[in-house]
Parts: sequence; C-alpha cells; structure tokens
Amino acid sequence: MLGMARIEDRHPKSADGDWFVDTRCIGCDAARQVAPGLVVRNPSDGKSLFSRQPETAEEIELAWRAAMVCPTRSVGHVALRRPAEPVFPHDLGDGVFRLGHNAKSSFGAHSYVVQRPSGNLMVDAPRWTREVTGPIEELGGLAHILLSHRDDVADADRYAKHFGARVWIHTDDRDAAAYATDLIDGTEATTVADNVTAFPVPGHTRGSVLYLVDDHLLFSGDSLSWNPQRERLHAFREAC
Repeated sequence: MLGMARIEDRHPKSADGDWFVDTRCIGCDAARQVAPGLVVRNPSDGKSLFSRQPETAEEIELAWRAAMVCPTRSVGHVALRRPAEPVFPHDLGDGVFRLGHNAKSSFGAHSYVVQRPSGNLMVDAPRWTREVTGPIEELGGLAHILLSHRDDVADADRYAKHFGARVWIHTDDRDAAAYATDLIDGTEATTVADNVTAFPVPGHTRGSVLYLVDDHLLFSGDSLSWNPQRERLHAFREAC
C-alpha cells in the first residue's frame, strides 16, 4: 500500500498553501496531464509542483485527480487525505474511463477501461486497488486486458485473475506478462474482439501495439509519445 504525500518532503518551489507535491516525485507526466496548468514541471529538476493553489471547485477536483493518479502518492494536502467523492474512474466520453491509481512500475502510465456491450476492455493496467476493481465491477467487469507494451503491464495479472479476463500482448514483449492468454505476432493487424484490432508498431519496444476500438478510439501506449526518462528506463531493461 502506497503512503500519502509527505509534508516534510514538500518541494521547496511548490506554491505556498495547503496543496503540495513532495520530492519523491519521479517526474512523470501523470499529475500534469490531469491537472494542466495547476500542476506543472519544474525545469530545474523535472519534478512536478503546484504553480498556484486551486481555488474553484473544478480546480480542487483537478488537484484531487492529480493526487489519486500520482504513482508515488507525492501529491497531497496538508490536512485532507481523500476527496469527498471519488475522482476516478474519470469519464472521458465514448464509453472510455481513465482509471487513475497509476503504477510506479509503469512510470506513471495511464490506463483505461472501455465499456462495451460485448465485453469491457482494460487498456494497460494500474496498480492493484479496490478503488479500481469496485468501479469496474459496477461498469460490468472485464472481458479483455490489452497491453500496449512491456512497460505498462503493472498489476494486469491481478486484474485478469479477479475478473477472469483474457490478456493480450505481443510475443516480443511476452516475458513481461508470462500469464497472457493471447499473443499477437509479427507486424500484421490482429482481430482481438468484435471491432477491436491490434496493430503492431515495433519501435518504442519490439512488442509495442496500437489498439483500434470501434473504428474511432485509438490507444497508442507510448508509441505516439516520448519521454527521455522512460526511454532511458526502457534501454536499461532491454540491456539486462
């Protein structure tokens, strides 16, 4: 179980006030992406910090979202420990929900659930928590877990076991998810489920995959983004 943000380790450049980021931050983009403009990157060390204190109800919700997405639990409030209402899953529209509770092992990568009549999909995985499993149960469970590449597997095995879901990964990254039930091979498109297609895109990792859902939702993993720290982590893993 991850702890909460440590006020004693508050980043010295975080804006004065009750909300803060501590120095355990690993410099991922997760909190900055869910609270843009409010949580920003400190150019001198790459860590996140509050540029200002949230004021409106909407900004406070963003701050809580940043706190609950942070993989090191480095975002917090001096007195409050939990939001009054859950801020995840976050409904992004089109049946897509961002799950939050990002995993440190995935360097803060996001994961999603797509609610579909033929069976729900999880794209990549967060850390294991009842704060994810409970809402997914309410959405109808999981039929498939689609792993975009080796770096963003996190606790997919526990979610697969809990929900009885099939797990998909490319053969070139299969050692990161030896429990996978279904493998994508080569570079040709593969049908995963009804109107769900996997497109191998080797590059970021040898087994990187894009998933196209219902002809208009594309989940790219890290194939359409680049972060130098994640690339260095990947290079280290590949060399080992």
